[in-house]
Amino acid sequence: MVERSILTKVQGYNTRDGAGVKLVRVLGRNTATIFDPILLLDSFDSENPEDYTAGFPMHPHRGIETISYVYRGHMTHRDSLGHEDTIGDGEVQWMTAGSGIKHEETLPVSPRLLGVQLWLNLSSKDKMVPPHYHAIKDKDIQEIPVKAGKVRLLAGSFDGITGYTGSYQPLDCYDIHLDPNGHIIVPTEHDRSIMVFTLLGEAIIAGELVGEKTAVKLTEGDQLEIRATDEPAQLLFISSEKLKEPIAWGGPIVMNTREELEQAFLELRQGTFLQKKIEY
Repeated sequence: MVERSILTKVQGYNTRDGAGVKLVRVLGRNTATIFDPILLLDSFDSENPEDYTAGFPMHPHRGIETISYVYRGHMTHRDSLGHEDTIGDGEVQWMTAGSGIKHEETLPVSPRLLGVQLWLNLSSKDKMVPPHYHAIKDKDIQEIPVKAGKVRLLAGSFDGITGYTGSYQPLDCYDIHLDPNGHIIVPTEHDRSIMVFTLLGEAIIAGELVGEKTAVKLTEGDQLEIRATDEPAQLLFISSEKLKEPIAWGGPIVMNTREELEQAFLELRQGTFLQKKIEY
């Protein structure tokens, strides 16, 4: 049994995006290769509505999937396919941009906004699949008791239980809650690409103390041990398969080649970016 260890740590930094939303950017261009296939991870955590109510006005995506987990607060999604939907307090939005979509995200006032958005890369064969939107509501998320807390199964499978499964890049996503001094050992497929993000509190991951709002990439192995300190901890465990493909990244669009990227922006300028749309 090979224990996983930490390959690298990335602590988030404060920035703003969209129309001025304050967030913690954890993963991005400089980490895309090592965290493959996770391209981006932004964390939201605020009790001040002025930090986030400006939202993210309508903008395009191509070549990726965006996954938003709102543990506290709410997020309203509207897109060029005609979808309009609100998630909140423990729910997930899973949007496949594929060949191209435009969407906006608004963030209503709430006592606290806490959550993340990550970008999951699509393989070259799936870059131009039809766009799609799916909401994983609270009733569809199983909470699995463990000895020292609970695991919310956001996607994939855990301990023989299966949750929502994406259509393209495989993904297991767990929201792990540990009681003070509690621990969990998570079995892992040996060669899966696995990262953990400390959403709230610090934790001891693979024997190393990791501060809050920090992502760690793990080495290959068959299991991972996570321990809480004297305080409770909330962590996101994300497991997928490496794509090992070239990345051409321009703003909200991620393709494999510079030519594909330039074609996408040409289509945006010409008004031919969306293969299917509903005008508002």
